[in-house]
Parts: sequence; C-alpha cells; structure tokens
Amino acid sequence: MDTSTGAKTHRAALAVLPPEALWPPIQAFRRRHDRQYRRWPPHINVLYPFLVPAAWTQAQGRIRAVCLRQAPFELTLAGPRWFEHRPRHYTLWLAPEPAEAVVALHRALREAVPQCDDLDRVPGGYTPHLSVGQAHGHRALARLLEELRRTWTPASFRVEAVHYLTRGPRGTPGDVFRVRARLPLGRGDG
Repeated sequence: MDTSTGAKTHRAALAVLPPEALWPPIQAFRRRHDRQYRRWPPHINVLYPFLVPAAWTQAQGRIRAVCLRQAPFELTLAGPRWFEHRPRHYTLWLAPEPAEAVVALHRALREAVPQCDDLDRVPGGYTPHLSVGQAHGHRALARLLEELRRTWTPASFRVEAVHYLTRGPRGTPGDVFRVRARLPLGRGDG
C-alpha cells in the first residue's frame, strides 16, 4: 500500500456509534462530566486519529471491502470503568462487551490502513470504550463512579456499521464531529 497519501488527522475518526435511541442517558451524564460533550457524539473509536479527507477518498474502497467481510454483532454498554492518564487524572467510560468483537473489527480495519495504529500504541494497547467524563482526584473519581453506577442501566444494540467522522477547524462552528459516511458491516443492507 502506498502510505504517502495516508496522512492522518485528529479531525477524523472511524467509530462505532450506538443508536440515537440510547443517547439520552449517555448524553445526560456527559453533559455534566465530559469536556468533549459538544465536540463528539457518543462513540467508540475504532481508528483514531484517522485519514485526512484526500487519503480517505483513496482508501475508502479498501475500508468498505473490509467492512463487508465483518459480520454485524451484538454489543452491550456495560458498567463504568476508568483510565488513569497521569496521576489523579481519569477518564470514565462505559465498557462495550464483548470487547473482543470491537477489537476484531479494529484489527481488520487497521490492516487496511496500517498507518492508523495510534490506538495500539497507548499503554495497554487498544481498549474499546465509550468515554463519558473526566475526573481529577480520587474523591472526584469515586463520586462520578458512584453516580454512573447508580444511574446507568446496561444497554445492548446491534453494531451494523462503522462511521467515518470528521470535524472542522478548532474554534469554528464546524468544530464538532459529524458522520460523513456510514460503512455497513456484512453483506446485508445495513
């Protein structure tokens, strides 16, 4: 593969989005606790950062072919988990289960665009997650975890597609991620 046209950007992602019917409780928590609430819809990144639009145009045939070979699967947004990014700085997230289904999708798509391996290079490797907030300090983490455990009911849905998301320049009205393409999984009509 010619990777010279495979430039990446933090303004693009391939992601799984839960159906909008599941968004209200996720967004209610995110609105209060997630500094990225305005910029991102509820999502599970599969590849991020992702290809700039010109590279996407060249690679989308390969990516669509990979998606068509992947079977749709059931996923449950289970209970809360957290990452510690640096001492006492945490991201809270909902755990997609079975994680292995999302990991397999990630691996297959990464083979089509191997330069998009950033999520594999984080400590612990690729961990599928749906971020819902940030906490600073142990007490704040404990408080948010308790709130999320009390208010979140695990929700299941069928993953039938991945989505190509992009956003405009920082500080502009277009500085929010929007779905630019829906890539169905499997041979169905998705």
